[in-house]
Amino acid sequence: MLQRKANTYRLYPDTSQRETLARIAGACRMVYNLALEQRRDWWQRHKITTGKSISFAGQCRELTTLRQEADWLREAPIHPLQQALRDLDKAYQSFFSGRGGYPSPRRKGRNDSFRFPDPASLRAERTGKRTGRIKLPKLGWITFRGWYSLPGKIRNVTVSRRAGQWFASVQCEKDCVEPTPSALPAVGIDMGISVFAALSSGANIAPGNYGKKARCALRKAQRAVSRKKKGSNNRRKAVQRVQKLHRKIANARKDFLHKVSTAIAKNHGIVVVEDLRIQNMSASAKGTAEEPGRNIRQKSGLNRSILDQAWGLFLTLLHYKLAERGAKLVRVPPAYTSQTCSVCGYVDGKSRASQARFACVACGYIDNADTNAARNILRRADSPLKPVEGYCTKQPVEAGSTGIAA
Repeated sequence: MLQRKANTYRLYPDTSQRETLARIAGACRMVYNLALEQRRDWWQRHKITTGKSISFAGQCRELTTLRQEADWLREAPIHPLQQALRDLDKAYQSFFSGRGGYPSPRRKGRNDSFRFPDPASLRAERTGKRTGRIKLPKLGWITFRGWYSLPGKIRNVTVSRRAGQWFASVQCEKDCVEPTPSALPAVGIDMGISVFAALSSGANIAPGNYGKKARCALRKAQRAVSRKKKGSNNRRKAVQRVQKLHRKIANARKDFLHKVSTAIAKNHGIVVVEDLRIQNMSASAKGTAEEPGRNIRQKSGLNRSILDQAWGLFLTLLHYKLAERGAKLVRVPPAYTSQTCSVCGYVDGKSRASQARFACVACGYIDNADTNAARNILRRADSPLKPVEGYCTKQPVEAGSTGIAA
């Protein structure tokens, strides 16, 4: 079984390497935006004159001609420029298949990244106990800190800049043995806001709320940006302070999710979760001019809290960590899990006495609402769903929500 994983290292380039990295990122950004403009604004004229639609291969041929005319573009490696065109082609494929929105132009400071796809020109080696260096085309050896061994042969390297710092994500590939099925017990997880994850075993994991904790500092930093003159050095410094705060929040959140997902994957063979539509749950409630939304401020706060939990990233981490150990992640329908009694199976919205308390109106069973929902989720993994349409006419109120209409 082929397995691909990536290690991310923070780079410490010297002054000339830093300038070269910025030039390559700028060239890739320009090529991407130029190709996007061609596909967006000139595809009809191109089809009339040539009889063919714009494709990745055709834009690569035009890139070769463009590099012959522009010296500054010829100084950048060809492979990252071609990868920028490939990224645009994949973005259009995702858009036409309904998996994503229409591609948007890349912006300086937000999309400073490029990729080296040729393994023959890439090397990474250890230079000390906690240090190493990586060799990239046109850049030579660049040192980095935080060495940990590569999980296989290098396939590609993606270089990116975040909040003024450069990082290299080294993707490796190795042939590993198919893991044996895990014999560890199964567990159901109910994800929410007031409780990040409630396990069917009765354990609750408190949320990190890293975005909420830094909201005051972010508000001050963003107001400072709005007071600065556009294009000034002071504004650039203020923007960097905002970026650093976002980077700190993201790092803390990712560290929390890694620790939680690792602990769950080590102790369980089957993990059952709700198949939540996070994008729909966090959609705006503004509505339109003809049909304005209701409770917009409350729904906005709920959306912010949902996104702060990063359920999608948590499930992604949990999925691959379970697969490495021979375990599996099972998704089940989320309807009425918080209103169903885990003992008698009776469904009624009145049983959800409060946000944290469940009291069945049929059998009198009392339990924590999130734990009761987690047990229902676990039971749905290996048993057919009981019809619930006739029991309750209200929409389900899941753990962590307030039942506010969009």
